[in-house]
Amino acid sequence: MTVTRDLPLPSQEDTTREGRRLAIEEAAARVIADPANSRVAARLLAEEIAAEAAAHGVRSFSESVAATHEAGLVHDDLAEFVRNNATVLDDLTDPEGDARFEYFGLRTVYDRYLLRHPVTRGVLETPQHFFLRVACGLAGTVAEAAELYGLMTTLSYLPSSPTLFNSGSRRPQLSSCFLLDSPRDELEAIYERYGQVARLSKYAGGIGISWTRVRARGSLIRGTNGHSNGIVPWLRTLDSSVAAVNQGGRRKGAACVYLEPWHADVEEFLELRDNTGEDARRTHNLNLANWIPDEFMRRVEADSVWSLFDPKEVPELVDLWGAEFDARYREAEAAGRYVRQLPARTLYGRMMRTLAQTGNGWMTFKDAANRASNQTARPENVIHLSNLCTEILEVTSDAETAVCNLGSVNLAAHLQRGGVDWARLRSTVATAVRFLDRSIDRGFYPTPQAEAANKRWRPIGLGVMGLADVFFALRLPFDSPEALALSTRIAEEMALAAYGASADLAGALGAHPSYADTRAAGGVLHLDHFPAADPVHPEEWALLRDRIAATGLRNSLLLAVAPTATIASIAGCYECVEPQVSNVFKRETLSGEFLQVNRYLVRDLQERGLWTPQVRDAVKRADGSIQDVPSIPQDLQRLYRTAWELPQKALIDLAAARQPYIDQSQSLNLFMATPTIGKLSSMYAYAWRAGLKTTYYLRSRPATRIAQTTVAAEAGAAPPPLDVVPARVAVLDPEAVACSLENPEICEACQ
Repeated sequence: MTVTRDLPLPSQEDTTREGRRLAIEEAAARVIADPANSRVAARLLAEEIAAEAAAHGVRSFSESVAATHEAGLVHDDLAEFVRNNATVLDDLTDPEGDARFEYFGLRTVYDRYLLRHPVTRGVLETPQHFFLRVACGLAGTVAEAAELYGLMTTLSYLPSSPTLFNSGSRRPQLSSCFLLDSPRDELEAIYERYGQVARLSKYAGGIGISWTRVRARGSLIRGTNGHSNGIVPWLRTLDSSVAAVNQGGRRKGAACVYLEPWHADVEEFLELRDNTGEDARRTHNLNLANWIPDEFMRRVEADSVWSLFDPKEVPELVDLWGAEFDARYREAEAAGRYVRQLPARTLYGRMMRTLAQTGNGWMTFKDAANRASNQTARPENVIHLSNLCTEILEVTSDAETAVCNLGSVNLAAHLQRGGVDWARLRSTVATAVRFLDRSIDRGFYPTPQAEAANKRWRPIGLGVMGLADVFFALRLPFDSPEALALSTRIAEEMALAAYGASADLAGALGAHPSYADTRAAGGVLHLDHFPAADPVHPEEWALLRDRIAATGLRNSLLLAVAPTATIASIAGCYECVEPQVSNVFKRETLSGEFLQVNRYLVRDLQERGLWTPQVRDAVKRADGSIQDVPSIPQDLQRLYRTAWELPQKALIDLAAARQPYIDQSQSLNLFMATPTIGKLSSMYAYAWRAGLKTTYYLRSRPATRIAQTTVAAEAGAAPPPLDVVPARVAVLDPEAVACSLENPEICEACQ
């Protein structure tokens, strides 16, 4: 006899939620057929989030803040502000706000940003409550909260992830990045730096740190009469520390170490990320960057010798740049104080090999960074490094850890029929500057060195995202003269608005404490360092200069183009100033795997009746390229080229044309599917000659691949394995370096 047991029947609510989840999965899976399914999936997910919040008694913004405050997640000041203004704040939430999300963006918000009950892990706020909570955390009045919330709910502007994570929280660490000077060449100073890095990384800050002051391998240690093991063992310890501090489980700790190429350990430094060799001399979590003086690049071009020094013997070189560095370097060289010498091109070739094999060893340029900076008017104020993502350039010292608060304008949200809405763009920039400045005062600082520097200089880094969306919408190929002109105009309009807003703040609240130590105090603005620049608004620049002379500036630095990887996903646009990496690709994140497609391309093909299953399969087989799909017209093939199919010279030229209007720097990735030493040598020499301050990753293969199993193989051909990617090619041929440098125009990367 069969024994049966009564099983509880699912409730109507459980049935509804399960059906909704299945519908979300189905809609998300159909995004490639029609990108409109992304909005369908997002709408269903928004309903799911609202139901989850309601299960915890949260239906309004004031209820959300009350619940998160009771759970110990938000600051008492925020809770009081919301209680005192509950009705009007509840009425601010936009019922249409969630409809603006793409599925991937809303899923990212749900998984990573919404505050959750510490026990049940259910959400205690909806996406609109989240945006309004961030705005209230930075606001002094309801009107201010409404102004910032209005930009965020329309996805027109978003602060960086630390601000989104922590605004209004118990411990509001709002800053994105921290830059630490090289520790003094003393045991206690090095361990003190380790502690500072750990505390900063704990609260979601990306770390940049120089290591150039630390003595080289073989250097005499007078206290023990022994010899130093060099920088590698110290960096191994730093590597382990960074890996151990995981920023509360929300994202991994991350750091980048900068070294000048005259340091005698530079060759071992360039091997730290290699996959071969002695593991005890490798670091797997640190990123690496070269902090390169012009003198090195000149010697590479001239094919002359380069001298390596122990910084213990030439400590003055760390704090010098430009002509002073050149003179002291040559004096030390002539005096025979070097450890050894080698051809400059040999070391440069080793840098290129590191880039080709690991994507690391970023090329950043010391003299360009210092020459144009508003902060380096006095000799004692020196920029020694950039940050984790190479867009922040600020002075550092043993007593000051440079800090930057970031946010980015979504250019795609500022389009009107026929072009950019310039008035709205300027209005958005002015609002963003005011709230980025506010974050300096509202933020929690993990170390006193960070707080001292941030409040002394008050730097901010306002950037952009969605430049590729603008080019697609306006039918401008990335390498067209029209795209170059528009990109430059956007940078100029933003600079005018940002400097104007900072002058307004200075008039109302006072200039930043170090204003007298800046170039602006002497009447020199960042644009003045670029005589070849041809601004669209010269008269307005003249008026702005007079205005700044009268009021000063609230912020020593204002503009920087950060990568925006996560916030661009939330906003549903392409990252910062990047070209697309693929027209169809699978994105893997902490939230899972998401199939994404270029909706601009699909719209164009749908209008022409060409987005057929056969074309979709052809694009998948080509890893998101449409260049070899015969049925796609040539004008679309040119417009929708991927980063791998664009001449990298165009990306460098775009960045160089923007640079006069960006007083910090730009996270500029460069792309080469199969890099060689010769191609890279030419490309980075061109970037240096173009006046770029920094570059970022070398991307040598697509970040993601389409699952080929979803595509029927062409007749007689098997689909490639899922793990096949273009090989990293690193041909270390000294003649390739010489050829590419002496004949730079032949490099296919730059054509």
